[in-house]
Parts: sequence; C-alpha cells; structure tokens
Amino acid sequence: MPLIEHTNGFDLVIGGVTLLRHRSDAPCAYLGVGEADVRMTKGNFQIDDYLVERVPLVEARITPRTGGAEIVLSAAGSAGPAIVLGVAETDRHLELSWYCETPGVNRFWLRIAAGANERIWGGGEQLSYFDLRGRRFPLWTSEPGVGRDKSTQITFEADRRNGGGGDYYHTNYPQPTYLSSSRYALHVETTAYSAFDFRHAAFHEIEVWEVPSRIEVWHAAHFLDLVETLSARFGRQPRLPAWVLRGAIVGLKDGARSFERLERIIAAGSAVSGLWCEDWVGIRETSFGKRLFWDWRWNQERYPGLDRRIRELDERGIRFLGYVNPYLCADGGLFQEAASAGYLIRRADRDEIYLVDFGEFECGLVDFTHPGACAWFEERVIGQNLLDLGLSGWMADFGEYLPVDVRLASGLDGMLAHNAWPTVWAKVNADAVANRGKTGEVVFFMRAGFSGVQKYCPLLWAGDQSVDFSRHDGLQTVICGALSSGLLGNAYHHSDIGGYTSLFGNVRTAELLQRWAEMAAFTPVMRTHEGNRPTENLQIDQDPQVLAHFARMTRVYRHLSPYLADLCVEAERRGLPVQRPLFLHFEDDERAYATQTAYLYGPDVLVAPVIDAGARRWATYLPAGVRWIHVWSGAEHPGGSDAEVDAPLGQPPVFYRKDSRHAALFVALRSL
Repeated sequence: MPLIEHTNGFDLVIGGVTLLRHRSDAPCAYLGVGEADVRMTKGNFQIDDYLVERVPLVEARITPRTGGAEIVLSAAGSAGPAIVLGVAETDRHLELSWYCETPGVNRFWLRIAAGANERIWGGGEQLSYFDLRGRRFPLWTSEPGVGRDKSTQITFEADRRNGGGGDYYHTNYPQPTYLSSSRYALHVETTAYSAFDFRHAAFHEIEVWEVPSRIEVWHAAHFLDLVETLSARFGRQPRLPAWVLRGAIVGLKDGARSFERLERIIAAGSAVSGLWCEDWVGIRETSFGKRLFWDWRWNQERYPGLDRRIRELDERGIRFLGYVNPYLCADGGLFQEAASAGYLIRRADRDEIYLVDFGEFECGLVDFTHPGACAWFEERVIGQNLLDLGLSGWMADFGEYLPVDVRLASGLDGMLAHNAWPTVWAKVNADAVANRGKTGEVVFFMRAGFSGVQKYCPLLWAGDQSVDFSRHDGLQTVICGALSSGLLGNAYHHSDIGGYTSLFGNVRTAELLQRWAEMAAFTPVMRTHEGNRPTENLQIDQDPQVLAHFARMTRVYRHLSPYLADLCVEAERRGLPVQRPLFLHFEDDERAYATQTAYLYGPDVLVAPVIDAGARRWATYLPAGVRWIHVWSGAEHPGGSDAEVDAPLGQPPVFYRKDSRHAALFVALRSL
C-alpha cells in the first residue's frame, strides 16, 4: 500500500519516492475560484486570472479500499470546499482520481513533494529550458512568439506592435506531463489551462483551471523504461516512410520555377527525397510576407501541370509535399461548401460564423467536434485534393489557434477545447491518411500538440524559429524542443533549416544556413524552408558555397540512413526518440544531466552542434564509461571528460562510441 498514515496527515509513496506529503499545517491540495480573461491576437494569447478564492484542504479522512484508498480532503471544520481523492495502485503505477463535491469550484492546486537536487523535464515541447526546475511553465498551446526574450529588440518590437513577442514558456506544444530525476513520471489528465511551477525547493505545484479527472504516476528503475511507458500511454508513431531517408526534403515556394531550382540543387550533388511546395494552393501577398491562399486545392495557374510533375518526380524516387491547415479563407470555394453544410465553428455570443483575422484576410474554422465536418475534411479536402493528386506529405499547420469564445457542435467549452485542438487536428489528418491505406507511407508534420498527439502525428517540427543564433528563438532552441518532446513519446522531431521568421531587419546569414544544415543531417528528417520573406533572405541555391555545403550534408544524412532505419524500428517497437538526452544512456554520470545543447543521435552518436556565430572550435562533454571517436579526425577521446575539437564549416562536432556495431558506417563519413 503506497499510503502511510500520520496523526495529522499522510504520505503517498511510489517506488520509495514520496509523492504527496500532507499535513494539517502544510496541506498538499487547494481548491478555489477564479475569473479568467483570455484574449487572442493572431495565435498569441493574453491570459489573466482574477483569483476570487483559494482554500487549503487541511483535513484528511482516509478510508482503505481494495487495491488503494479513498481520501476526503476538506477545508478546516468541513465548512468549506472538499474533494474526494481515489488512490489506485498497480505495478509501478498510481492512478489518482479526483471528484469535487463543491459546486462552483474551477481552480485546483496540488503540491508534489520535491527533492533538493531533483531535475525535471517534459512539459511538452519546451524551447528555452530543458531542465524545468526553478521556473513556472503555463501550459497553453499558442504561437511561441518572436524572439521569446523580453530583453531583445526583436521581442520588444513584436510586443509593441501586436503582443507577439512571447516568453521562455510559450510553446506550440505544451503537455501536462513531466519526468523527474527521482525516476518517476507524472501526467495530469486535463485539457484545461494549467501550469507547472517548479520554483519552490520543497514542492512542485500543479495548477489546473478545473478539477482534473485523474493524475497518473509511473515509476521505473531506468529512464529508458519510463520513456517507453509514456510512449505506450500516449500512442506510438508509425515508422518514418523509407522514402524520407533517401535525402533532404527541399522546401521551395516559387511556383513552377520550384522545379527548375530543384534540378539545380540536385545537380550540385544533393541527395533529395522530396520537394515541398507549400504554395501549391497559391499565394496571398501581405505585410508579413508571402502568405498562402487558404483554399486547399491545387492552384493551376501557379503550378501548371502539377499532376504530371508529381508523377515524373515519383518515377525518380522524389516525393511531392504540400501544405494544409484547419482554416478556410472566406474568399475561397471550400469556405462556401463548409458554411452551407454547417461545418464551421460559430461565435458564442451571436449566431454567426466565427471569422478569425489572420492579418489582411479572414478565415472560418472547421468544427471538428461535428462528425460530418471531420468526414468532409478528411475526404473532400485531404483525400481528394491532396492524396488523390499524389501528395506524399504536407505541413499540417495552425492547430493552436482555436479561439475560446466559440460555440462548438459538441457543446464543449472553448477553454477546454483549446488545448485539445492540436490532437483533434492530428487525428483528422491521420484518419484521412488511413482512409486511403497510406499510414506509414505518407508523412505529415505538425508544430502544435498536446496530450495524445503522439498517436496521430508521425512527425513534429519545431515551429517558427527566428533566422539567427539567438538564445531563446534561434538554432539551439530546436535541440531543446527535440529533447523535451522526445521524452514524452515523440520519436521524430525536426526543424526548418535556416529558421523561418524574418522581421525587423533580421535576416539569414550563410553561416546560419550552414550550421543549421549540419545539425539537421543528424536528425530524423532534413527539410529546408524559404521562410516568411523569401526574397529578403538567403536561400540554399543562391550561394555556391552554401549549396555545396548543403549538398554534402544531405549526403551525410543519406549515408547514415541504415543507422536511422534501425532507430526507426526501435521507435516503433519501444517509442524511444531518435534524439536523446545524454543521461538516457548514461544514468550514472552526473555531468550527463547538465547539457541541453548536445544530444545523442540514437545510443551510439553524440552531436554537439555549433550554435554560436563565428565559432570554429567547439567543446562538449563526452559521457563516462566508453571511448569516443571524433568522426572527422578519427581522434579517440576518453569518456567522462570535455573534448574540444576543430569545427570548421562542414565538420560539426560529432563523436561515436568506439564499440558501436555501426563503427564502419561512421568511419566512412570522412570520405564524403
């Protein structure tokens, strides 16, 4: 029995770790009432809460039950709010179910006992901090913001103009799940706004804007087992399609000229697996840059003969990919179809279609709580317009934009539907692919996510980074994003090579493109993006040196495909991520816990990307217990020490285990 009773409270223990420590003078749970104020501007949310009441639940009445217990937690004198906690234990797993007996309660806090030197990871895809300890993380899917650092001019300008600057905790993909260095994982089953607060030395505080249905906790002897357990809990992704591993997916949005440019990129020696043209639906010029025409069908003026082009590329082993999102522009034909059928979300305050301003054009949002709307979008939009045309993949964008002041067909409140929306959107895409029998052959990629998205989305992408090396919005943030999301069962993660967001005079450099390509060669998918302002930013085919460098990195990626294929099999069977924190395989090495700018590529390769402009030497820590070989020089380095190596462009700091069964494959990289 995990429950230990005391005269003035109780302890709840799992795997020898105290999870809850409740005393009448230091309660673990609180209930309250709050009044939320939520405003959205182009996917950026301003969320304020007026706290009306927060009541400590100081009294505990425990009743043993078979396989667990029931605990009634109440305010002093039982005059205030109360909650019933059900505790059920199975092997290495606790389920805490919650039922509130007090009407009107809409705020819940729970304090989890913390260790002095404990580390915390997870929270979905976190881009600034891998170890969450010492900070508070609101969990609400949204635009991450531009710059994400209040001390920078870029963030200041974005905030000043439309509140879009963001902060360290903003993310497209939050998830109320974390792992502890005490070797347990905790998940809150809720879609409400919530926050994880890891600032206190003695406890972690979970805040939820409802009483959650349950909290699940798992314990394991090893982190690999915890990750495997979480991936099984949320659902495992299908194996990456074999065609993806043939080379890079080249992103071009230049209409028919995209095919000519692709041929020049291939002629330069690039290994290419796909051509991704998000502008296959047409272009809309705005002050933000070139936007797409959000009416999800082939624009024959911009891409004449696309059906034939797709077949010709496919005969050469190159797939064609596009773009789609759940919004329909009000001046498009699909909007009219959906509106006539009653498939668009309506306003909560008046009976009309909810139109969202996306900056110089308005859109309606398909109501995926309506079964008919799901079936229509899966067949009419994705099935007929994408899959039947021959697309082998697409970016499934904008899952985080659901406003909260909506009226849904299901009757679900917008505050509870918002966080769930990315998973709903992922399911629509996955079901459309499955309906055509193409699961595991077609790959769509998403930036938005929430609990359960793992089951449906075959590939994450890190969102819209700035086109720079900045600490909170540049190249290094995608490493943190891969590591944090990977621990929660997302095996496959990648990013836009060169970043995406170019605003306020911030433009790409050749060095940034090259360093980003170097890192991408050691990730599950290598994909380029022209960015939001293609004509103002350097592209991979505009500079001969950049193109030659990119071509070589694509050959590195293709050369490693046998190793990556093995990792894909492991991901399918066990849910282990391709990119892994060092401690996942080196649990006994304390220094392996301290880095978020290097990662293991599977169990055998350590990658330490150069993330500073101008650097030509780079140092990284090599975990203890094995000998490491520097890929490019062949020099041997002992584990348990720092290694500083030359890192000219084209030679990112990469090491492999001397005892790896893939050693011959890694040695051959030197000749590419």
